[in-house]
Amino acid sequence: MSNRHPRERVLALLRLYGWNATSFQVLQPIYHYWFDPAGDACVAYVDTGGAWVAAGAPIASQERLAAVAEGFHAAARAAGRRVCFFATEARFHEHVPMASLSIGEQPVWDPANWDAVVRGSRSLREQLRRARARGVTVREVPAAELENPRNPVSWAVAQLKRRWLLFRRMAPMGFLVKLHPDDFARERHAFLAEVGGKVVGFLSVVPVYARDGWFLQDLLRTADAPNGTSESLVDAAMRAAADRGRRYVTLGLAPLSGPVRPWLRLARTCGRPLFDFEGLRAFKAKFRPDAWVPLLLSYPTPRGGLLAVYDALRAFAQGSLLRFGVATLLRRPRLLVHALAVLLVPWTVLLALPATARWFPSVQVQWAWVLFDVGLTVGLFSLVRRWRDSLATALGVLTAADACLTFAQAVTYNVPLAQGLLDGAIITLAVLAPAAASGLLFASRDLSLPGR
Repeated sequence: MSNRHPRERVLALLRLYGWNATSFQVLQPIYHYWFDPAGDACVAYVDTGGAWVAAGAPIASQERLAAVAEGFHAAARAAGRRVCFFATEARFHEHVPMASLSIGEQPVWDPANWDAVVRGSRSLREQLRRARARGVTVREVPAAELENPRNPVSWAVAQLKRRWLLFRRMAPMGFLVKLHPDDFARERHAFLAEVGGKVVGFLSVVPVYARDGWFLQDLLRTADAPNGTSESLVDAAMRAAADRGRRYVTLGLAPLSGPVRPWLRLARTCGRPLFDFEGLRAFKAKFRPDAWVPLLLSYPTPRGGLLAVYDALRAFAQGSLLRFGVATLLRRPRLLVHALAVLLVPWTVLLALPATARWFPSVQVQWAWVLFDVGLTVGLFSLVRRWRDSLATALGVLTAADACLTFAQAVTYNVPLAQGLLDGAIITLAVLAPAAASGLLFASRDLSLPGR
């Protein structure tokens, strides 16, 4: 086995011990592999520079989990790295003495019960009916069609993937969420939703070998897909799993759902503009799972959970959190408009203070600026609540006028009275901020991408 390509070695081990729902995803090319010296186990991980972040539990027999985890930990220490295991389940903690914290839940089904689920859910039946009424048909796609890049189906799926990534609110992530529906296509199952021969949805299914199960991994749909397209894809996959005698199906992690720690609940609330945590869980819950299984972030003691979360986030961000954050903001100019509205509140309060009167030719001018910024703040928050291109244009014009008037006041009044670098920095900020805001508002108009 040692002479084989590393991913082939991993696939062979997965067929024996791939128990975690995410286990098949470790075949993606972004991973490094640590193989146990005995040759019967491995750990897939990414190296963030400070830590080795493992994708799930070790790929090993249940009896070997503790020994393999310890060997991996020792190898990481020798390399000067911390370790953590992302998306482990209770079985891991029954055998490995590590601390953990809940990072969310994943829904699971026995597909043999799927008929009963559909019969018991009026809303699900209605969505399936709507899709049929709009001509949505779902078929399983042979691997040969996906493996050939010249095949029309392969091309259509590639275009669907490209548009889906383009429409995401966040910058592309690495680790367990990369899209590679054509990797190891013969190990997967794929379902295509079409209307009149046009592809409107796609579902990639990967095996969970050791549980004789399926993970419904990549569920994509076009922006104009009829209502019920996603539900029809899941329905087809569930019925196919039942026909093949599978006993386990999951839709994967609903992050930060369930009983997570208070500071993670706060992160869920603050992160809502970037990721719809509640919406994702609600979508998965509509299929009435048999159970919700906690997924955990595991780490050796005495490390704290916050550091483990930091390491895991760096793995998803493919290294730099700052670079990932900037890339995300550039994809979401309207999120910057939201930030602008928030920052304008303390700025307006500062303008109204008696201590700032020296920056204005008169009290009347000071209060004119305060009232102008109050009106601008109200307009920005109204725009954030419900985007209207006409309002964005009006506010862009007003902030451009703000920039011109501020520049005129700075040149004629503030610059001659400036004392030192701090005053110069404040004047520069006062001039550049409205100019940048105006450009941002104009750039944010006419965005057709969903979620922006």
